[in-house]
Amino acid sequence: MTGLYDSFQRPINYLRISVTDRCNLRCIYCMPEGGISQLPHNQILTYEEIYAIAQVAVGLGITKIRITGGEPLVRLGLAKLIQMLAQIDGIDDISLTTNGILLSRYAGELKQAGLNRVNVSLDTLDAARFKRITRRNYEINQVLEGIDAAKSAGLNPVKINMVVIGGINDDEVESFAAKTVNEGWHVRFIEFMPTPGLNNPASYFVAAADIKERLEPLGSLEPCRPQVGNGPARYFRLPQAKGTVGFITPLSHHFCFHCNRLRLTADGGLRPCLLSDYEVDLRRPLRRGIAPAEIKKLIETAVKNKPLRHHLAEGGAPKGRSMTQVGG
Repeated sequence: MTGLYDSFQRPINYLRISVTDRCNLRCIYCMPEGGISQLPHNQILTYEEIYAIAQVAVGLGITKIRITGGEPLVRLGLAKLIQMLAQIDGIDDISLTTNGILLSRYAGELKQAGLNRVNVSLDTLDAARFKRITRRNYEINQVLEGIDAAKSAGLNPVKINMVVIGGINDDEVESFAAKTVNEGWHVRFIEFMPTPGLNNPASYFVAAADIKERLEPLGSLEPCRPQVGNGPARYFRLPQAKGTVGFITPLSHHFCFHCNRLRLTADGGLRPCLLSDYEVDLRRPLRRGIAPAEIKKLIETAVKNKPLRHHLAEGGAPKGRSMTQVGG
């Protein structure tokens, strides 16, 4: 058996890399309104350090990389990192998750550097509600222009991630789904998850089954395969739709038994599970000058300690970093 496997024989081939803990928004489910205690710049991995870790990870069996944050596009020169990663033999997909505010500015440059596709986080189609959810004064049109720019640049398929929040935006799921028919959007509905440091009432949670029920007036959802992707969403298509509807269900139908990913935080913590505080420090050993063979051992240690599943349903939410510090 070749490649990278955890102790439960799950193949691990997907690495999410957070390049910053900074974000230009303060979305209510992700970050406190006042922000977080930001990492000192000297604790954030350089692009060269990220590249060194990625090289070793690819040698172990990682084939897909996603760039995250915080908001990754607030970090200067991100195209340089994309270009570096694109030169590593063995990577067959480099993607990016963004809030879209800066996407229209950088989409073409990122595509030219080697980025394959983007996911855009957008939780409402209403301009006023957009400002309430993001708690900043940006305009929703900036995100919509970013989506159009990404499509024009060839960063396809552009996937739209909507976190469904009860009593806040759950009345818009039908409008989002309709865009898969009318405009060919690829929409993914994500169940709200408890996150560290935030007051998350249970009323915010809306199960995927309830979302599907709300979409019934639009027609029957037919299962389909994603065009590309390596994530946990289950995909469907509405009648006459060019786009797709996806459901990501960390609570109602968790996908831990098929989890294939690791996460590298902006300061070099390698986390085998989003919803566990366990991580292996790579930054300090890397800066002490350890050889690639030793980095390999540290990655293998993280993989060996990947848990079988999370325990959100039993109240086992992580207590440490916020979502913006982990990369989501």
